[in-house]
Amino acid sequence: MSKGRRDTRLVAAMGTLAVILLAGTPGASAQERVTVFAAASLKTALDAVNAACADDVGEPATISYAASSALARQVEQGAPADVFMSADLDWMKYLSDRNLIKTDTETQLLGNSIVLVAPADSKAEAKSENGFDLAHLLGDGRLAMANVDAVPAGKYGKAALESLGVWASVESKVAQAENVRAALALVSTGEAPLGIVYKTDAAADPKVRVVAIFPEDSHPPIVYPVARTADSTARHTPAFLKCLQSAKAMKLFEAQGFTVLAPVVSN
Repeated sequence: MSKGRRDTRLVAAMGTLAVILLAGTPGASAQERVTVFAAASLKTALDAVNAACADDVGEPATISYAASSALARQVEQGAPADVFMSADLDWMKYLSDRNLIKTDTETQLLGNSIVLVAPADSKAEAKSENGFDLAHLLGDGRLAMANVDAVPAGKYGKAALESLGVWASVESKVAQAENVRAALALVSTGEAPLGIVYKTDAAADPKVRVVAIFPEDSHPPIVYPVARTADSTARHTPAFLKCLQSAKAMKLFEAQGFTVLAPVVSN
C-alpha cells in the first residue's frame, strides 16, 4: 500500500470511540511494531499477555481497545491495524467478506460467559431462569448493557433476555453503552443498579459482584476470533499471533476467566 493511501485511510478513521493505548520502545519502526485492534473486554488479559510476549515478539504491541463493531468499521475505513481480535464471529466475518483479513490466519482463540452484575455492596439476588422478574429487581433503575444492535456483549445479552422471556419487560429500562467496559463502569460507579457484562469483566472490577450467570444455551456461543489484517505490514505480526497461543499467554487468559478454545502452540 502506498504511503499516501495509508495516510488518507487513517484520516478517514479519525474521530472514532477507540481508546489508543501505546506500548513499546520509543522510536520503534511503525513497520515493525504490531498494531492490534481488540475487543474492549480483552483489555485486562491482553495487557498482561502483551507484556509477557514482548520478548518473543521483539517489543510490546500497540493496542487499541473498543467495541468490536467500532474497530471492524475502523479497519474497513482504512485504520492501519495488523491484528483484529473480535468478541464475536460476526464482526470477523464482516471483515472477511470484504477481504480485509488474511483468512488463513484466523483462529477461534477464546470463549467467555455473560453475567448479571450489581455494585459490590448491592443486596440484589436473582436466578437467570425463564421469566425471572428482572424488571422488579431494577425498580426505577436502568440495566447497563453494551449497544444491543451492534456490540457483541449487548447482542449476547439481548439474546439471553429474549430466550428467557424477559426482554420485553426491561427493554425500556436499558442504558446502552458504546462497549462492554463502559457498561461495566455504569454499574461499578453506582449509576446503574444492574448490568450485563462478560464474566471476565466482572472479575476485573472489584466494585461489582456477579448476581447471576446466564445459561450457555440462552445465547449464541461466545467466541473470540483473531486474525491478521489484509493490509498488515508489521514484520513481527506472525510472532505476536503465535505468542497469543503460547502456554504462557493461555494461562494469563484463563486467569482472567476466559476459556481457551485454540490449541496451545509451542515456541
